[in-house]
Amino acid sequence: MGQYAFKLPDIGEGIAEAEIACWRVAVGDLVEEDQPLVDVLTEKAAVEIPSPVTGRVIQLNGQEGDKVAIGSIVVLIEVEGAGSVVQQSSEIPKVEQPLPEPVLTLSPAPTTRPVQTSAPSSASAAFVATVPRAAGEKPIATPAVRRRAQELGILLSYVHGTGEAGRITHEDLDKFASRGAVGSAPLSSARKQREAVHDIKIIGLRRKIAEAMQRSKQRIPHFAYVEEIDVTALEDVRAQLNATRRSDRPKLTLLPFLVEALVKALPDFPAMNARFDDEAGVVHRYEPVHVGIATQTPNGLVVPVVRHAESRDLWDTATEISRLAETARAGKGTRDELSGSTITISSLGPIGGIMTTPVINAPEVSIIGVNKIFDKLVLRDGQVIVRRCMNLSSSFDHRVIDGWDAANFIQRVRTLLENPASLLVG
Repeated sequence: MGQYAFKLPDIGEGIAEAEIACWRVAVGDLVEEDQPLVDVLTEKAAVEIPSPVTGRVIQLNGQEGDKVAIGSIVVLIEVEGAGSVVQQSSEIPKVEQPLPEPVLTLSPAPTTRPVQTSAPSSASAAFVATVPRAAGEKPIATPAVRRRAQELGILLSYVHGTGEAGRITHEDLDKFASRGAVGSAPLSSARKQREAVHDIKIIGLRRKIAEAMQRSKQRIPHFAYVEEIDVTALEDVRAQLNATRRSDRPKLTLLPFLVEALVKALPDFPAMNARFDDEAGVVHRYEPVHVGIATQTPNGLVVPVVRHAESRDLWDTATEISRLAETARAGKGTRDELSGSTITISSLGPIGGIMTTPVINAPEVSIIGVNKIFDKLVLRDGQVIVRRCMNLSSSFDHRVIDGWDAANFIQRVRTLLENPASLLVG
C-alpha cells in the first residue's frame, strides 16, 4: 500500500489560497476517483474539489474555516501501489495555519458552553403556599408590599396576611420567603432561566459578508435617498400578465419591472451604473447593465448577476432571476454568476419594512432597496382613494455621486414604474 498526498489544485483567478468551506469526507472513509473531497471558497465562489484517486482517507489537514495555500497537502489517501509520497515517515506534513484574513460560506454547528451562576437565594425564589385564597378573594396589601412581593417573585394570593383586615405586611412576606421550599413549590407562572451561551465561529460565507460590509462602510461615504412610489397601476399590469402567462414562463415579481426601469433610466445617468477603483482613482462607467440581485441563501447573502439586462425582455429577465436564485440557494453559483455586477437591487420581499438603508456592494456606487407594498389613503381630485404604494430606499457613493444626480435618477425610475406601459415598449 502507498500514500497519495492530494494537494489543493490551482483553481484559477490567480489566487494563492482558498478557504475550506466543508469537508465531504472523514478519516477512515473509502473514496472513489472523482468523488467530492472538500468544498473550498475563493473570493468569487465555492468550488467542489474531487478526489483524483481511489483509496482510504487517512488524514485531513485543516478545519472548516481554515485557509490553505494552493499546492498544500490537504488530504492524505492510502492507495494501492506506490502512491505519490516517495519517502515514508511517521511525520506527515501539515498545512500551515491560515492568516487572519477575510472570506465567505457555510456556518458550523454552534457549540454550547454553560454559564456558571450562583444558586438563587430563598429570598429571591418564588414560593407558594399549599392552599391559595378562596376563589374571588383578593389579597390586601400596600403598594410598597406589592412591589416588594413582585421583586421577590411571590404571588400574594398565597400569602397569609396578619395585619388589620387580613392585610399583608412586610413581615408576612419575610415569613413566607423564610419557609424556603418546605411544603411548597415554585410558582407555576415563574419562567425557567436560560443559562447557555452559544459560540458561533464566523467563517466562510458569513465571514466574507462581514468583511465586505465592513470594508464598504469604512471606505464609502454612503448617503441614502428614499422615495415613495405609487405602484397601483404596476400591480394591475403584473397581475394581468401573470394571469395570462404561458406555462413555461415564471410568475412575475416586482423585480423584473425594476430591472427594466433601471435599463431605461441608466443611459441618462451613467454615473449610477459604475464601479469605483478608489486605489487607482478611476470610475469605470458601464454601458452594459449587469444587475446584481441580493439573494438570501441558507449559507448567507450572495449576489448573483443578471448579465446584460439591457438585451433582455421582461420575461427573459424574470426567468434569469429565478434561475440564478435557485442556483445560489443550492450553493451551485459559478464565479461568473456571482461577480461583475454594475448596480445592485436589494429586496426583503413582503417583509421589506417601510424603509431600509442598504449597504453598497463595493466597488459599485449605487444600490436600490425595495421595500414592502402597502395600502395608503390618498386625496386625489377631492376624493379619498386607496393606492398601492412602496418606498425605494437607495444608497449612493458620495465620493463620485452628488445628491442632486441621485435624486433625479430615482425620480426617473419612479416615473417609469408609475407608468408601466413605458416598460413594455421598446
